[in-house]
Amino acid sequence: MNSIDRRSFLRQSALATAALSIAPARGFSAEPAEKVKLGLIGCGWWGMIVVEAAFKAGGVEVVALCDVDSAPLEKAAAKVASLQSQRPKTFKRHEDLLAVDGLQAVIIATPPHWHALQFIDALNRGLDIYCEKPLAYDIREGQAMVTAAQKAGRIVQIGFQRRQSPAIRQAGEYIRQGNAGRIIEVEAQINYRADMRDATPQDPPPTLDWDLWCGPAPKLPYSPNIGHFAWRFEKEYGHGHLVDWGIHLIDAARWILNEKAPKSVQAAGGLYFWKDRITTPDVLTAHFEFEKCPVIWRHRMYGAAEYTPDVSNGIFFYGEKETVFVSDNRWVVVPKGRGQQHKVHEARADTSTAHIAAFLTAVRTRKEPEPLCTPEDAHLSTSAVKLAMIAYETGSKVNWNAATQNIEGNPAAARLLKREYRAPWKHPYG
Repeated sequence: MNSIDRRSFLRQSALATAALSIAPARGFSAEPAEKVKLGLIGCGWWGMIVVEAAFKAGGVEVVALCDVDSAPLEKAAAKVASLQSQRPKTFKRHEDLLAVDGLQAVIIATPPHWHALQFIDALNRGLDIYCEKPLAYDIREGQAMVTAAQKAGRIVQIGFQRRQSPAIRQAGEYIRQGNAGRIIEVEAQINYRADMRDATPQDPPPTLDWDLWCGPAPKLPYSPNIGHFAWRFEKEYGHGHLVDWGIHLIDAARWILNEKAPKSVQAAGGLYFWKDRITTPDVLTAHFEFEKCPVIWRHRMYGAAEYTPDVSNGIFFYGEKETVFVSDNRWVVVPKGRGQQHKVHEARADTSTAHIAAFLTAVRTRKEPEPLCTPEDAHLSTSAVKLAMIAYETGSKVNWNAATQNIEGNPAAARLLKREYRAPWKHPYG
């Protein structure tokens, strides 16, 4: 680490201590006497990461699991049984899981086209919710979810776990204190080489109910490249790299800047490398015009050997006095002028465990966690990236009226705020 002055060191040490205090681990405190009874909807890769983080945080009992594919469901049940004294109940349909006696809270880790219905059904059952990002598939779903959460008054945490990152929190405090001066522009990017699976249409695995997996979304012919995990790059299910992964950095940038919704969004890009393999852009640039300054997003989903791998995943804040770069575990201050040393700060933490731990504490105490990502706040970040995809798909500038939640002067773009559900499912917005 390059040297920093004593005052900066003391300030950042204090920030680091505060940030690390939010990352609990078993052994830091006694196991809670009363365990939170959890259910998991969506037993794939990330759903089980959240469940294992909950066990690491402590004080949980997973009483029920749900998945439309019996293979990962059985694997998850066996894993959970190894982590607690009894095997959880298993279900194919989320409605059956939500009816389990004694269930207190549910983790929703399904693809985003299912979030709205499962989220609202859980609230109607009086349950607390930990829901993965993005909040919703379309913006109108998000509005319906926010309204439902406000009426229900339950504890809800959305899975923007990077809000627990000490690096992001320290950099944010440093910027908000004015050390970098007025922020003129923000650039965020995640460049990497995506892994692709077989895109050939074929019969789904016999364990998978593909019709139910597709649910309210269009039912496309099954292929491994749009099924489990790989749905992220399919327009109808995950809606692409910006919506799936980039949303974390857009959320972090918006949070650090204390911004709400963008005033306008423009986007350009296309499919240049993975053509005929996916249906969302492998190259994309989006320009978000926020009140304080523009936020520029860029991604490139090929080229594993990055020229500058240390900044291929992160955010640049270009200030009048300094530039600040922040990624998950590190933030760097770049002073103005030639020959100035970069000030590098390493700050690591188990953010997934910290985020679910904050939720579990809130469930027990009935007090909202901090830093909280409420449905209202998650809706702002989700809407921002969805507006970028609407701008990309219509090839137009999208002007957003945050007060009315409408796109102004662009009927083609406005029509994409809500998509029609496949029967028999009904869109919660009406």
